[in-house]
Amino acid sequence: MTNAAIYDPAVAPVGAARQADALADRLERGARALAAFASTLTDAEWQTPLPHDGRTVGVVVHHVASVYPVEIQLAQTLAAGKPVVGVTWDDIHAMNGAHAQENHAVTREAALDLLRKNSAAAAAAIRALSDEELNTAAEASLYSDAPLTCQFMLEDHAVRHSYHHLARIKAAVARKA
Repeated sequence: MTNAAIYDPAVAPVGAARQADALADRLERGARALAAFASTLTDAEWQTPLPHDGRTVGVVVHHVASVYPVEIQLAQTLAAGKPVVGVTWDDIHAMNGAHAQENHAVTREAALDLLRKNSAAAAAAIRALSDEELNTAAEASLYSDAPLTCQFMLEDHAVRHSYHHLARIKAAVARKA
């Protein structure tokens, strides 16, 4: 099952960036913004728990970094026209809870290193996708088996993830000040 073209290279202006490049650039900007802000935090701010979540800032920064490979894998599954099966929000919450327990003492250096490494790998994987693959849709169990495009999965997860958590981190740090 494919979706209508979101980006049509046949009608794109000369010199226009491929959609995959634009997505990868947005992912990289978000990861850099998260890294830049996290690198300015005091040790106390790094340990600040996020409201309605409980995970510390440090754990959340590491979380963003650690899930890029999973988010990319889900998008690549859709890009291949295959459904994403057996992944539920309960699974995501369990994965996030286990991650928080296993990484409760993560250092800023380790989290930022993983963020740089995994965001670069995620951006490279996105850039490797063709416009056709970005527009390919298949059912996704995470969304009640609705057919989603690879591009939507990328935008809703890997690309958005750092921006989403950066806003929550900034709010938590500001609230604590």
